[in-house]
Amino acid sequence: MKIPYFDAHCDTIYRCEETGCHAALEMGESAEEQRAYYAVCGCLRENGGHIDLVRGGGFARYAQFFALYWDAKNAPADGMLAQCRWLHERFLLEMRENSGCIRPCRSGAEVDEAIRQGKMAALLSIEGADLLECDEKNLETAHEWGVRLLNPVWNRANSLCGTNCEEPERGLSERGKSFVRRMEALRIYPDVSHISDVGFWDIIKTAHGPVVASHSNARAVCAHRRNLTDDQFRAIRDSGGVVGLNLYRDFVGEKGTMEELVTHAEHFLELGGEKTLCIGGDLDGCEALAGGLRGVQDVPLLYIALQERGYSEGLLEDIFWNNLRRIL
Repeated sequence: MKIPYFDAHCDTIYRCEETGCHAALEMGESAEEQRAYYAVCGCLRENGGHIDLVRGGGFARYAQFFALYWDAKNAPADGMLAQCRWLHERFLLEMRENSGCIRPCRSGAEVDEAIRQGKMAALLSIEGADLLECDEKNLETAHEWGVRLLNPVWNRANSLCGTNCEEPERGLSERGKSFVRRMEALRIYPDVSHISDVGFWDIIKTAHGPVVASHSNARAVCAHRRNLTDDQFRAIRDSGGVVGLNLYRDFVGEKGTMEELVTHAEHFLELGGEKTLCIGGDLDGCEALAGGLRGVQDVPLLYIALQERGYSEGLLEDIFWNNLRRIL
């Protein structure tokens, strides 16, 4: 079944770049399993991870936010900004080597043009301002690259804010508020996935435009700290932003079934999220996906599950394409 698919978050560039030397996310019980997790994803065209362009070509149209990510715990000797540049170069290399089927985009109009050309569309995000050394001057570089989403924090607390798992009691510092204001001036949306609850509300108070949670589910359905409360979802809805449904099994529920995943989507829709809900699969950023999904090729199973619940083609078009496209 060919469906449209616009996804707000994946870690495929990191996984392509990672060789297992750091095993930063500890994907596996042993060092051997950790190395194997990254080794299957050597290039974007075709690999054994969750996303590649061969499988992406199976959609009616496909656009993907690729996150630049690196754990600050494993910062290289020349610093995190240098690592960010290195990851960006890897992204550009993949774009050059696959220019016949995918185009890097900075705006919705460029996404539309890529689709008209019969190509897939690639957009950039940065997961954790540590990669910019939490320095708002480096946001100019991100803007030049066309970055449109940026998480002030990943799981590690930094000088801007606490996270959902480190220093969760800490919100945005004054430096963090200034950073977010500069992001908005450069048309980079604040991404609140991973941030502390206190930091979330500080961003809502600080931001003037749309706020995004690129890969977060409903805390009312699965009480994981990475998921959003109902009030948080409503605040994002009211900002004009979007929330990307996360396909990572651990954020879905005890069993990680398709039914549980659909329940998250339905809960957000019940909160008035028809124009807010999108998909942010977290593909290549997790070990196991919910609902028996093995990778991007199985995303149509979620579409079908929602279709079988009686949701209209128009609403599904919004969830799987229009809502994320709208904010660009």
